[in-house]
Amino acid sequence: MADLAPLAQLLDATLDPKQNKQAEAQIKSEEQRPGFALLLLQITASSSYPLQTRLASALFFKNFVKRNWTDVEGNYKLAEQDVVAIKKEIIGLMISVPANIQSQLGEAVSIIADSDFFERWDTLVDDLVSRLTADNLSVNTGVLQVAHSIFGRWRPLFRSDELYSEVNHVVSKFGQPFLSLWQSLDQYVDSHANDAAALKQAFTELDLILQLFYDLSCQDLPPVIEDNMAGVAGLLLKYLTYDNKSLQTDDEEEAGLLQTTKANIFEALTLFVGKYYDDVKQYVRQFVESSWTLLTNVGAEPKNDILVSKALQFLTSVTRINEQAQVFSDANIQTQIIEKVVVPNIALRDSDIETFEDEPIEFIRRDLEGSDSETRRRAASDFLRELSDQFESSVTQIGMSFVDKLLQNYKSSPQQHWRSKDTAVNLYYAIAAKGVATASHGVVSVNSQVNIGDFFSQNLASDLQDANAQPLLKVDAIKYLYVFRSRIGKEQWQQVVPLLVNHLGHSNYCVYTYAAVVTERALALTEEGTGKLIIDPSNIAPLAKELTEHLFSLILQDRQPAKVQENEFVMRCIMRVLIVLREGISVVASGVLSHLIDITNIIATNPSNPRFYYYHFESLGAVVRFSATSTTEALGKALFVPFTSILQNGVDEFMPYVFQLLAALFEKEPNKPLPQDFSPLIAPVLMPNLWEQRGNVPALVRLLSAIVPRATDDLVKNNQLPNVLGLFQKLISTKTNEAYGMDLLESCITAFPPASLSPYWIDILKIMLTRLQGKQATSFQLRFVRFYHFVASRDDKGLGADFFVAETDKVQNDVFRGLYLSIVLPKTQELARPIDRKIAAVSLTKTLADSQAFVTRYPKGWPLTCNALLKLLENPPLPSAKDDLIMDQDVEDAVFGVGFTALNTIKKLPVDPFENITDLRQWVGQYLKAADQRHNGRIGQVVGGMAPEAQQVLTQYMQL
Repeated sequence: MADLAPLAQLLDATLDPKQNKQAEAQIKSEEQRPGFALLLLQITASSSYPLQTRLASALFFKNFVKRNWTDVEGNYKLAEQDVVAIKKEIIGLMISVPANIQSQLGEAVSIIADSDFFERWDTLVDDLVSRLTADNLSVNTGVLQVAHSIFGRWRPLFRSDELYSEVNHVVSKFGQPFLSLWQSLDQYVDSHANDAAALKQAFTELDLILQLFYDLSCQDLPPVIEDNMAGVAGLLLKYLTYDNKSLQTDDEEEAGLLQTTKANIFEALTLFVGKYYDDVKQYVRQFVESSWTLLTNVGAEPKNDILVSKALQFLTSVTRINEQAQVFSDANIQTQIIEKVVVPNIALRDSDIETFEDEPIEFIRRDLEGSDSETRRRAASDFLRELSDQFESSVTQIGMSFVDKLLQNYKSSPQQHWRSKDTAVNLYYAIAAKGVATASHGVVSVNSQVNIGDFFSQNLASDLQDANAQPLLKVDAIKYLYVFRSRIGKEQWQQVVPLLVNHLGHSNYCVYTYAAVVTERALALTEEGTGKLIIDPSNIAPLAKELTEHLFSLILQDRQPAKVQENEFVMRCIMRVLIVLREGISVVASGVLSHLIDITNIIATNPSNPRFYYYHFESLGAVVRFSATSTTEALGKALFVPFTSILQNGVDEFMPYVFQLLAALFEKEPNKPLPQDFSPLIAPVLMPNLWEQRGNVPALVRLLSAIVPRATDDLVKNNQLPNVLGLFQKLISTKTNEAYGMDLLESCITAFPPASLSPYWIDILKIMLTRLQGKQATSFQLRFVRFYHFVASRDDKGLGADFFVAETDKVQNDVFRGLYLSIVLPKTQELARPIDRKIAAVSLTKTLADSQAFVTRYPKGWPLTCNALLKLLENPPLPSAKDDLIMDQDVEDAVFGVGFTALNTIKKLPVDPFENITDLRQWVGQYLKAADQRHNGRIGQVVGGMAPEAQQVLTQYMQL
């Protein structure tokens, strides 16, 4: 048996900030040894080690599995015996370990299941079912935890045949035992009503049963549940109204088992009402009545927040169904709903104010980003909005009467009743806003019975003008602008922006952050139709220096790495100011660059907020993109030290950004030699280990493609061209990276003289022909066709169709014939990108004009090529527009910090190698006409043998 002590000691060292990097590196150096993962599982399982050591082992095992289970093609990276052993051991182990270790192993099981379940792990469900017991709740809970870690993956997935096969496989084996377990647990609860310890264990299991009930039903209604709907509905209703003193907690903050059970029931009911309404409609009224009773009796403590929000989400889903919504049609009922449910749940509580004061960034994220979907305020607002959609006139009238009462209460004693105004404003949001707010424009549709502008000027503008106004009321006024930003006119924005900029200097964290948020969004707003910015950049330019200096001072007021990167909203505002300034950035570039480098150096020691550093690197991207070309060398020198430090210290989170920024910097002056400072960068970039991290690949390809034209001589002299081509070979071996490999190869063909590449062509073509014969060749075929045309069109570089024919002959005599007829010609029409189609048209034209092989060796190919060209020219690609738009990255959609995130400020545009050809049909005609003269009428003779329609079209082109 292996000695586990050295590995356990290293795991302990990973918990010490002073030793963790070195310890992690040592552990990683052992990863490739067979059986390594099993050693981690042994430590995790062993109760002879401290809990923290076992937890560290489970965490490392999870991350090991994430990195090493399969490659991008789905093939195992581990030895087969390790794969088999892990699957055999992990289920039993997960069932037996403490809950916090269970959650780490559960994530590992989910990763394995993503790859293997169920075709390569078809014994799993049988294994789980065999472990369920009649009386051991602890074991059952472990089994259900494993099941939920696997089946919970289905929740966000889109329908597919593969997914449905997996769900049906599970339901057919797991469905009935699951239902039986639920029923036996219900009996256990009844028989242990007075046993507090047993009840807590039972409700822990019930919590998982309810989550699995959702998992199993999230894609389709399982037949076993459909056939037993009455019994299932009875169980849900029973536990929705269940109470027992043994399960009640004194903790006002943390939800107890009763709250989570009922919240899970409401979540499942919301799913069923939205997805399987016909199957549950007879039970809906009972659940609505139970919800009403619960909502009017539940306490205001934070521990009930999720329960209340889930109950309100359920009522919202019911209200969307017209026949069910009629229960709320009476004006008296609507009044009760607003008075007893909506207003109390929209109102500020002491705990909200504490968060505002003590954890402002948490308050902001919850309020602005939609991470408050579990809050009472958001859920109550959504419910009222849905009610208003059904009964707009009466709900608006009743709701506005409450808004007026609350505002009157505030005016009677502003100091004492300021919370009433906050409630009024948030109630007004819920009444006025319609539909779903968008990330770019906020609310775009409003209730026709209210006036957005009047409400702001009469009730909120004063809070922005009064320096002594309550900070939370200032936030309400600023947030109002954020919510209804698309409904505010250009003139009003001109008046409001100076007020917002003023509030960037407010002492309250929330106030200045909200001001930054709305300033950023206002600067991004564009006029409908014209696309022009609402706030003219000329209005910002005079303020830019003072504005950016102040924003940086907010970020850098506490220079601890965690505090510097805490506030992504202020960083995003800096980014937006720089994007709006565009070429006017020169006014602030020096100071901005200095601050950005300072921030880079601080946060590189401990990256912790992916959104912050995304906006940070976008800001650097704006400086690189919009700075004058004459400053490029100085810019490179300034960035050299922080960037090389990031690369030397292996700051993985920052590397893809640094590679993109370096590439953009080098692309600014493509015809100059690579700056001497950066020459030592070439060797590390060519090292295979950097390319192992998947998120680095797109950025590294761009960087290397930018280096190649500027360091061509050095690469040849230092014999590094084989290393570059080795990377091409590695990249095109997988479907995920094949396009990047081809991009890299094309950059080499463009930059290197033909003589340098000559020794490698046979190997390059062999690699491609092998890939074309592989099982996943479909996508590669199109990329190969683009490559063929890329080569065939570059006769100016000593290439061309005849060159390609000759080189393929060296691989296998006459292999070109089959390639051309079965892949190149048919797939050419499938090329979608305009530049690809243009390159293909140029390639085919040059082949028709000058290829000797197509005259002597492949004469039948000439008319086929001509027809392919004419098809392309039926809808000729237009000249590529200069895309100057910098798209917003939607932070809700982007998965920052995971894999590769492109920087939009330095987005690389597709390269058109034939920019000078603007009218493609005219160019084709003139080129063929000139070739006909060069070759003594040869083109005309061949055209004469073609179909009359083709002759006519081609003749027309040659006369253009």
